Amino acid sequence: MECRFCGNNLTYEFIDLVNSPPSNSFLSKDQLSEPEVFYPLKLFVCDKCFLVQIDEYKKSNEIFNSDYVYFSSFSQSWLEHSKNYVIMIIDRLGLDGSSLVAEIASNDGYLLQYFKQNGIQCYGIEPSINTALVAKQKGIDVVEKFFDSYLATNLANEGKRVDLLLGNNVLAHVPNINDFVRGLKKLIKDKGTITMEFPHILNLIEQNQFDTIYHEHFSYFSFYAVNKIFKTHGLKIYDVEELPTHGGSLRIYATHEESEVLTLDSVKSMFIKEEKFGITKIATYSSFSEKVDKIKNNLLEFLISAKKEGKKVVGYGAAAKGNTLLNYCGIKKDLISFVADRSPYKQGKFLPGSHIPVENEEFFKAEMPDYVLILPWNIKNELIKQLSYIGGWSGKFITAIPYLEIL
Repeated sequence: MECRFCGNNLTYEFIDLVNSPPSNSFLSKDQLSEPEVFYPLKLFVCDKCFLVQIDEYKKSNEIFNSDYVYFSSFSQSWLEHSKNYVIMIIDRLGLDGSSLVAEIASNDGYLLQYFKQNGIQCYGIEPSINTALVAKQKGIDVVEKFFDSYLATNLANEGKRVDLLLGNNVLAHVPNINDFVRGLKKLIKDKGTITMEFPHILNLIEQNQFDTIYHEHFSYFSFYAVNKIFKTHGLKIYDVEELPTHGGSLRIYATHEESEVLTLDSVKSMFIKEEKFGITKIATYSSFSEKVDKIKNNLLEFLISAKKEGKKVVGYGAAAKGNTLLNYCGIKKDLISFVADRSPYKQGKFLPGSHIPVENEEFFKAEMPDYVLILPWNIKNELIKQLSYIGGWSGKFITAIPYLEIL
């Protein structure tokens, strides 16, 4: 296997989570009696550019199809994050009615709706038909295709080069990272800006966030690696911010390498932070497996103990990360009877691999579980507030990442 960025031969394993079905491939009742496809879930780290990556076992066009069930707008905190970004970036870049903005992986229009409300021209690029349809219903123009350099060239030729090109949590989903970044450069105007948000692998390692590993994520980025990739394709990163989203993310600001925009001190500071952490040392990556096994063992011990005591444990939030956790730990509905979720697109379906049923919140309230395992721990504060009523029956919350905790 070769590094998807630099072509170096990959020999260093980061983590092997064995086999798992794609994390958003929810099943209908009829599909439970059919064979289910599992793919290897093993990551490698390149000892040349330090990009952490998975082989492309499952093609991206098989993942982001008409059955794709992740809709961004069901998280209130994510909507708030998006709204704040729009207000900030309009002011920072001086965007107005004559500006043009595009978002790659625009999903259901969760973010572009705020540009539209502020009178900024915008369009989305989104390959998933069902999420794109919801965005269109909000009056947002959507190009229903995967983003690549070919599409970027065509859009540029149609006069659709943009002042701002953004992508939130899309960089990791790209199998051909070189072609993707070439496309970014083609689509921004001469003085255009790119902003990308992605989970920071430093946090993944430090906080044991192995459940953020799934087949939709082809790459896991340090600032060191992403800067190398952008620089290779004629783009310079001139600012970087640390964000609390998704367990700790980075937001980078980039433009054409020949631009006169000054590179801010934040870039140097991030390089120093990563160097101190050891982001360019193989030893930093090689000890991760041991920490993951400890989480697995602690969670299983708790669930088995709770079952012996006759306690009912359920999950909340049918998130992709939860499926990685459940499948790696081998957890089925004998230990977690169901998972509740607010999204009607997931309710009535079954989690991939574990086949745990997804129920609505009314069912959750009626069952009055003793323990609620919060699967999307990145929004645990939002969920604890939303579900505070479980205190009425002495229910308690549990999180497994970064360590087992009863809240």
